[in-house]
Amino acid sequence: MTEPTHFATGNTPDAPRSDHPDLLQALAADLHEVGYTLEGVAELLGESANAALDRDQLIPAQIVTEEAAASEPRTAALAAVVRFWLLAVPQEAEVLDAALPRTRAAGLAALGLAKITGTQVTAEADLRPYGWDSGDGGVEIWVASDLAAHQRPGVLRYDHVLGIGQASTTLVQSTIRRPAGRALDLGTGCGIQTFHLLQHARHVTATDISARALAFTRFNLLLNADALDIDPAHPEDRVSLRLGSLLEPVAGEAFDLVVSNPPFVITPRTAGEAAADQFTYRDGGLPGDDIVASLIRSLPDVLAPGGTAQLLGNWEIREGSAWDERPQSWAGPDADAWFIQREQVGPEQYAETWLQDSSETRDRRHYQDAYGAYLADFASRNVEGIGFGMVFLRRPAAEPRIRRFEEITYPIEQPVGPHLGAAVERADWLAEHDVSAAHLLVAEDVTEERHQRPGAEHPGVILLRQGAGLRRTNLLSTELAGFVSACDGELTAGQIIGALEALLGGTEEFDGDAFRRGLLAEVSNLVRDGFLLPADPA
Repeated sequence: MTEPTHFATGNTPDAPRSDHPDLLQALAADLHEVGYTLEGVAELLGESANAALDRDQLIPAQIVTEEAAASEPRTAALAAVVRFWLLAVPQEAEVLDAALPRTRAAGLAALGLAKITGTQVTAEADLRPYGWDSGDGGVEIWVASDLAAHQRPGVLRYDHVLGIGQASTTLVQSTIRRPAGRALDLGTGCGIQTFHLLQHARHVTATDISARALAFTRFNLLLNADALDIDPAHPEDRVSLRLGSLLEPVAGEAFDLVVSNPPFVITPRTAGEAAADQFTYRDGGLPGDDIVASLIRSLPDVLAPGGTAQLLGNWEIREGSAWDERPQSWAGPDADAWFIQREQVGPEQYAETWLQDSSETRDRRHYQDAYGAYLADFASRNVEGIGFGMVFLRRPAAEPRIRRFEEITYPIEQPVGPHLGAAVERADWLAEHDVSAAHLLVAEDVTEERHQRPGAEHPGVILLRQGAGLRRTNLLSTELAGFVSACDGELTAGQIIGALEALLGGTEEFDGDAFRRGLLAEVSNLVRDGFLLPADPA
């Protein structure tokens, strides 16, 4: 087992330093005092410029902060900090000294966040406010990462440490938040998932194949020690940092919860390629979708009984095959598995997305060669599409209860994690209860929709729609619609089905047993998907 990385030593070249506790404390105080918070930045920039910045468009914020630089001192100080980090505009040392008086430009340089050339200071990393509602109140921190493509020229460095992106926030929003003893953040990057895990896990182990990524994570944890409930003198009491690939650093250990935003991007491999030739934040170094396949097969081995894992992934869709053929082959029969495909794109769009992501479009010849390599790589395996989605795995304490592979490409409610957790609870409830004996209620967010031709006596289409969570729509038969309309918690499901059988039966052709079995199965599906809920869930 790999020994944990010590927090106060082992600083990595070209990464922020975390061995200056006094400077870290000073920086946190300066950032708070100057108003470098989500609310402070939003108020300074205004709604339009702030929204543009979220899209990585810097010009509106540049215009606003240029004007703010000439205003009263506190506003000018915040504008200088925003320009320095969010816009990556070099600042004069005396301006930063005034804006961050405890840290000053020299302190930023000592922490590895800045480079001083003469009187000018240039950002060596991105540092931005980040926050969330923990349920017990808001949590706000600052997160350091490498400067992004829109903040710097040229192709990204291969050991680029990614900041807060769409994939990381997707995983944050989809993670089921429950108290956990031991949690694992596999492929931590700059530490985003770890920050959230610390709110409900007693101890978090964060791993990465990149020493620079762990250096950023260590810096972020210690900069935000108070907000994350970490003792700076003994951070290992709550967090362990491990260097290594995939599950190697935690071999033989068991966790209650694992989350991972792994390097799942499918990238062409070349003969003689070294790890230094790969973008570590996204490329797993294996051909095709093998990195995701490997994780899904092996993650149950590091889960404690009842433990869960949630991750994001890409999977190849081969010509003539269903999207879930490969994911189904990866999910073993002894674990619960739930895949939700959120998007599917063709090889061309996939190549364009990831070449743009790493700024490889800036060299026309390189872009053409790399684009061609993507298409040739996919063609070699007859890949006609690439799926992206969320994966939930569980090592069941008894028998597996969940095996779902579904495609949901429309907008869903965020955060969706609580709804996924409720769905898992319903699956467990169904496995332990007789639905026919249950008293059921229609969920509060469910509405019914009926469509019929003008003049028709009966509706031709009856739909149930969810307004929350996964926002499913269910097509109802006449008898199922009748069942749902009677679900007020007074009668059991079996009693309602019996009443419908008496109403609709009576002919020789009517098969009462088949009617009851079929309707009960449909009712169970409505419970599984959250349209109907047990009035007495215990």
